Amino acid sequence: MGINVQGLKTYVYDLKYIRNPRVPECTKLPTLPSPKTPVELTRARIQQAAPLSTMSGPECCENPPTLSSGGESGDVLQIASLNSYVTGNTDSKIAVVLISDVYGYGAPKLRKLADKIASSGYYVVVPDFFHGDPLIPDSPIQDWLKNHGPVEAVAFAKSVIQALKEKGISKIGAAGFCWGAKVVVELAKEAEIQVAALLHPSFLTLDDIKGVKVPIAILGAEIDRMSPPELVKEFELALEAKPEIDHFVKIYNGVSHGWTVRWKDDDEIAVKCAKEAHEDLVAWFGKCLV
Repeated sequence: MGINVQGLKTYVYDLKYIRNPRVPECTKLPTLPSPKTPVELTRARIQQAAPLSTMSGPECCENPPTLSSGGESGDVLQIASLNSYVTGNTDSKIAVVLISDVYGYGAPKLRKLADKIASSGYYVVVPDFFHGDPLIPDSPIQDWLKNHGPVEAVAFAKSVIQALKEKGISKIGAAGFCWGAKVVVELAKEAEIQVAALLHPSFLTLDDIKGVKVPIAILGAEIDRMSPPELVKEFELALEAKPEIDHFVKIYNGVSHGWTVRWKDDDEIAVKCAKEAHEDLVAWFGKCLV
């Protein structure tokens, strides 16, 4: 599943609108295996969010990116007082906001994913919600999280959305990676956006998923202590109980937390699954935003 975007190139200030090709309806994925832990115990464990300091772990910090060294199609502009990487069709009425993991908006692979999404005709924005202070590799993430809680970033995300609306944007999708998934789910619970996507999410509870009011995709890793497959299964069951909310849930075999923006280039499985996840993400936005 995906959208063929081969041969298309994006520029921030010089791009004709490219309409997203028609995407077939997502086929129903095979039912995930039942959790090894009894459902009642799993639900009790995740019903209430644990403190960020206890939920974060080394998975959130593995394979940190190097600083972006160019090669992207976009530019850095200020949107709602936040430095933001922007790429794509400036005349588009449809925007996609990408909310990074703890390493911030400058990660090269995140920016390249933004360019890929933009090549389908969207205006894509990757804001710096850390105000120039992303997690530094090998520094204690628990200390960093004390000043960079995802819930506190929601107000800044709403300001970005408002700025996009004032620009003339009529539809907004948002995708969150790890840390950013919590921000996106809060926006989805208030219907601040039209479409949501969570990639290897962190800090989520079952109540978060039960509260979403817009179509939502959840892309999880087989090896992930932050959102293990049994937890993602609980999320899927909660969404199935809300037939009015379209959803897409998928577990990618053989990969670990963070793989969609921090895969290792010499890991063939991770590279392949990252490409597959990117195509699934583009197709999801194509289905729900166009």
